[in-house]
Amino acid sequence: MSAIMESLQGLVASYGISASDLAVAMILLLFGLMIVGLVLGQELAFVLGGVGVIVGWIAWGEPGVTIAMTKIYDQMQSYSMVAIPMFVLMANFLTHSKVADGLFESVRYLFGPVKGGLGLAVILVSTVFAATTGIVGASVVTMGMLSLPILLRSGYKPSLACGMVCAGGSLGILIPPSIMLVSMGSYAEVSVGKIFFAAIVPGLLLSLCYIIYIMVVTRIHPDWGPAMSEEELAEMPLKQRITGSLVNLIPPLILIFGVLGSIFSGVATPTEAAGIGALFSLVLAIVYKQFSLKMLYESLIDTAKTTAMVFIILFGAAAFTGVFMSLDGDQIIADWVMGMGIGKWGAFAIMMVIVFLLGMFIDWLGIVMIVFPIFLPIMDQFGFDRLWLVAITATLLQTCFMTPPFGFALFYVKGILPPEVKIQEVYKGVIPFIVIICVVTALCAVFPQLVTGLPALVSG
Repeated sequence: MSAIMESLQGLVASYGISASDLAVAMILLLFGLMIVGLVLGQELAFVLGGVGVIVGWIAWGEPGVTIAMTKIYDQMQSYSMVAIPMFVLMANFLTHSKVADGLFESVRYLFGPVKGGLGLAVILVSTVFAATTGIVGASVVTMGMLSLPILLRSGYKPSLACGMVCAGGSLGILIPPSIMLVSMGSYAEVSVGKIFFAAIVPGLLLSLCYIIYIMVVTRIHPDWGPAMSEEELAEMPLKQRITGSLVNLIPPLILIFGVLGSIFSGVATPTEAAGIGALFSLVLAIVYKQFSLKMLYESLIDTAKTTAMVFIILFGAAAFTGVFMSLDGDQIIADWVMGMGIGKWGAFAIMMVIVFLLGMFIDWLGIVMIVFPIFLPIMDQFGFDRLWLVAITATLLQTCFMTPPFGFALFYVKGILPPEVKIQEVYKGVIPFIVIICVVTALCAVFPQLVTGLPALVSG
């Protein structure tokens, strides 16, 4: 029993309540107040931070508040967190530079003669764009504005068009560099560089499975994704399609290899590589003749807003976690799960189900901050590799952007669609892609080499 728990024992001895029983009561109060706050629609950061401080005060008085504040201060000292504003700035520069515009224009003509070809272009460009942004909002909105009008005008089934844009845009949070991977790595105390390695294969595998699904479904239902007409294809000769695709692909590839290559080679840390990426993306904006003082101002403001949002949630979650851990909550829940006799894979399955269900209501950052403090100690006791576990969780977290009723990508896409396309079409369209994400997550669980192979190869 910790020293804090021993002092708690003295405080409640007069009431005949054991410290362990009171700790359980405090943990139930902690999560009960959190659920009430979220149900009432309060902001996640203030719910987590406020609940942590309140329960800390109830349990220990002023020392409880000190516990919460100390955890926040520890989070502020995390050097890897500096990478987040840099990667966000890089994403904003790239979004304003319109790198994806020319690439999509060339690739859609390149695959235009094939049934479902425009869908393949959406996924391929989304995959490349994902490796340069790391922010789902930027990826989904950019790809949606570029592709949805063309897809709908070309006769694509609205639900399929919406589904592929949501799925392709959501890859931005998994394929490195990603602010989600940086946050998860920092919290789980796992090398961010290794997590970047571990997420590459699951991200590319998801992209490949999306492409296969689009090819199969448009083969079965040709009217869902018709090929481009001969008249439209004649607007861009084949040679121009190929050269245009290559020319527009080279700059983002240089950025990808520059950022990830510097990390993987050991030349730079993820934080330093993020700064390199931000600088190079600014150069791209200048080269593409999109740079202006207005563009610079908007990029900096958007970066400040996103960074502030991420950090304030991290700080609130740090206060919540600090109180939870000081109550020995991790050990209490670990003992409870171990006592259920469900084994390591049963505990893993419970964790994945909770992650999936929470994804219907809150965003990835809230899920990580709630689930990790509870389950990481349990998974450690069962002997799971943290790197593998973080990468698997990151893969499944793709669903939190697409699962109704509150998936962010659903509303990003609905905001772009014409009024006659209802939100129900978006809901229907994402279901097959959610199933694909679950299947790929299961494959990575059954074949852990898909996650751990690349990090082991590089570090070896």
